[in-house]
Amino acid sequence: MARLFFSSILFVASLVVGVKGGWAEDSFYKGKVLRIIEAYSAGGGYDAYARLIARHLGKHILGNPTVVVENMTGAGGLIAVNYLYNRAEPDGLTMANWNGALSLQQYLGRKGIEFDAPKFEWIGSPIRPSPVCILSKSTGVTTIKDWMNSKKPVKLGGMAPGTSLSDDARILKTALGLPIQLVEGYKGGATVKLAISQGEIGGACGLAWETQKATWQQELENMNIVLQVGRKPHPELPKIPLAGEFAKTDDARQLIKIGIQDLTALGHAYTLPPKVRKDRVDTLRKAFDATMQDPKFLAEAQQANIILNPTPGVELEEIVAGFAKLSPEISAKLKDILLPAK
Repeated sequence: MARLFFSSILFVASLVVGVKGGWAEDSFYKGKVLRIIEAYSAGGGYDAYARLIARHLGKHILGNPTVVVENMTGAGGLIAVNYLYNRAEPDGLTMANWNGALSLQQYLGRKGIEFDAPKFEWIGSPIRPSPVCILSKSTGVTTIKDWMNSKKPVKLGGMAPGTSLSDDARILKTALGLPIQLVEGYKGGATVKLAISQGEIGGACGLAWETQKATWQQELENMNIVLQVGRKPHPELPKIPLAGEFAKTDDARQLIKIGIQDLTALGHAYTLPPKVRKDRVDTLRKAFDATMQDPKFLAEAQQANIILNPTPGVELEEIVAGFAKLSPEISAKLKDILLPAK
């Protein structure tokens, strides 16, 4: 009888602990606001994904917090990332959406980086982009061979080192010998699009096809897609060649692989600042993964022509950790290309 009584007490106690733990998690986010700091300009591809995710993420978090997007642009995303690492409270109420390729810049010695990328809590990414080079028809370049034979460099829009628009252009200029004049300082895809439309620049490389076909629908009528720089061709672009096909040396192929292709999974990364409680990191990772499978989220993405191909946070963590293991030779070459002396 005593044993039965003692077992009953243990059972009731376990229920109380379980309910208390669930209540604590629920009560933390209930009535709170979860901010997504968007590192790039409103109206661009990153912003489109962030706002779509914000509309659905909260319902997958116990307590159903309100999720808002705040744009914090500048320095190719570096202002937002430094803010997240150094100033954001590690309470699980602030995450940032940025191009995780900036993580590589840390190991190349870029000035202005005030973070240690492996210490971020990596939540996930909604897409592995299929990067392309898009040029205005006004340049007269319709194919990659036209571009290679052009006597006049094509002006490409960039943001800053550590962003795909800048990094991909620099890698392709070196690896393939393309005549490129990189014009940096733009705050995001939306401002680059405007600059192309106004004739300030001739195009851009490193643009994700999945986002540009959704956000540049009208502009694409006056542009040519001349090159893909991913590992494999996008199914919708079967006739557009891959950059790797034009690389003539092993060094060139390595530069394209590491400097562009290995970084694509980190594009559109969502991270928390360091030292967020593990249970809240797990909560937000699970909520992010659940959002990626939410039927209403998927339906809205399809309606907006936004493509999804998510990567979990654990995999992003592993990629970033691998940057510390690059050989000195490869690191030196990448540094010369991606961080040119001014």
